[in-house]
Amino acid sequence: MASPFFSSLILCISLWVLLISPAHSLTCNSQKLSNSKLYANCTDLPTLDSYLHYTYNASNSSLSIAFISTPASSDGWIAWAINPTGTGMAGSQALIALKSSGSLGVKTYNISSYSSIVQSKLSFDVWDLKAESGSNGTWVIYGSLKVPDKVENLNQVWQIGAKVSDGHPSKHDFAPANLKAKGTLALVGTPESLTPASAPTATPSSSAGGSTAPEKGGQSTLRSNNLGLFLGLILFFLGVLAL
Repeated sequence: MASPFFSSLILCISLWVLLISPAHSLTCNSQKLSNSKLYANCTDLPTLDSYLHYTYNASNSSLSIAFISTPASSDGWIAWAINPTGTGMAGSQALIALKSSGSLGVKTYNISSYSSIVQSKLSFDVWDLKAESGSNGTWVIYGSLKVPDKVENLNQVWQIGAKVSDGHPSKHDFAPANLKAKGTLALVGTPESLTPASAPTATPSSSAGGSTAPEKGGQSTLRSNNLGLFLGLILFFLGVLAL
């Protein structure tokens, strides 16, 4: 028969696994957005703890997005951008959320280079821009934009910064996570938008979060959480048998 110490250790590990698994669920399939729109897709972006919910409408070549990230400081900024000519931030057309006079809002910037960040209209139409903060420190950028007809992929860039000077974002860090904050957003093959008329409305929430629509980026998290739960149950029963 196992010693009481060994049995207690197994039980503690079991409970720890059961409790810790849901903690890794701040991904697309667990987030709740405060607006009433349901997005057809979402992806867990690979750096900067950022997430993108989106719907591509091929009938009018539009893209609706909800970008979620956490600024590098409470007085910082977050940005999501499309680069029509390259793959990095330089040359991108950006939506940047920052605070102005204490209020969080979205401004549009034409970033011709890292040394030239100019607030201006973008090279494509944008509408329904909005930003909000969540109770866990995350911010959300909402918006819709016009994309080229029959486009299949977009070069997307995202970023976070720690400081705003004179109402404009200051330079971000150039750590590996910041430099790798770019990639391709595939639009072709994504389902049409789920509207409130065709699907249940997303649960209102003051925190940043997601969608109950079909998602891509969060499926691995579901599998990992289920695996953690399964292992936790095995350890639990082993502990009981060892008593």
